[in-house]
Amino acid sequence: LEKQDKLVKVSREINKDTELMPLVRWQYRGLREEQRKAFLFENVTDAKGRRYKGTVLVGAHGASTEVYALGMMCEPDGIMEKWAYAQSHPIKPIMVDQCLCQEEVHMGEGLLEHGGLMEFPVPISTPGFDAAPFLSASNWITKDPDTGIRNMGNYRSMVKSPTRLGINAFEQQHLRQHWEKCRAKGIPLQAAIVLGVAPALGYVSITKVPYGVDEYDVAGGISGAPMELVKCKTVDIEVPATAEIVIEGELPTDFMEREGPFGEHTGYIFQQGVRPYFNVTCITHRKNPMYTCFISQFPPSESSKIRQISDNAVLYHHLKRNHGISGL
Repeated sequence: LEKQDKLVKVSREINKDTELMPLVRWQYRGLREEQRKAFLFENVTDAKGRRYKGTVLVGAHGASTEVYALGMMCEPDGIMEKWAYAQSHPIKPIMVDQCLCQEEVHMGEGLLEHGGLMEFPVPISTPGFDAAPFLSASNWITKDPDTGIRNMGNYRSMVKSPTRLGINAFEQQHLRQHWEKCRAKGIPLQAAIVLGVAPALGYVSITKVPYGVDEYDVAGGISGAPMELVKCKTVDIEVPATAEIVIEGELPTDFMEREGPFGEHTGYIFQQGVRPYFNVTCITHRKNPMYTCFISQFPPSESSKIRQISDNAVLYHHLKRNHGISGL
């Protein structure tokens, strides 16, 4: 991004609760798409004056089509074919022993030694409207309890306490299908949330890959090499070895809680509702991690750009490769 002049570094102090997201959003209100960039904030504080270690990265997946193409390692006009090839030529991941995502481990009695979830500078996406800080580029990894096949999906995650998150996952979404299967069995759903992953993983997480297809395989097809995974510490889930932050835990299936409201990618506030929640059992991360998030809310935004391209990619592959409609 920096080499292609697609990154703005902000070294002065920025308040994550009132300034950070509005500053990034400004470029979507006056600049042409090709002028938009990712932002890296190096000196982050909050409304209470707390200072955070690490940095905050916004817009690195899809500030523009050009930024998206950098993550896909192709030219902008080659994105659709790159996606189609990856879906037709998946590469399975491999397990590794060495990993950066577990440089620091907080679990058991040490889970709250750095504040739990409060260790990370999670921004307020829509100051004055959102009920809490929300993880926006949160890549949730779960397994089908019957088949063991993994799913990786992006779902907004409401920070409720140092050890609890809310999640917005509707009945038709793949994580919710896993949750419903676990509820029928009377067991919780194990999960891991990964933040700060390779772009290919961020893209497959937001894309509606068919149920039963492991998103790690498709990400390998995009990258041209297998994703390197490592086992979690407290749950039976495999996560990217190079992730910045990993949050492990379980979603109870015998109870739900209120979640929301939140300013969504449609440009409207999505109302509060009763939904599943997540109890944290372990947090691992790199030293001084780079917290990564999407800017969503009113379109155009990073979220609307990523969704536009990913929806097109799935339809393009289905029509051209599966149905032989060659004139697309």
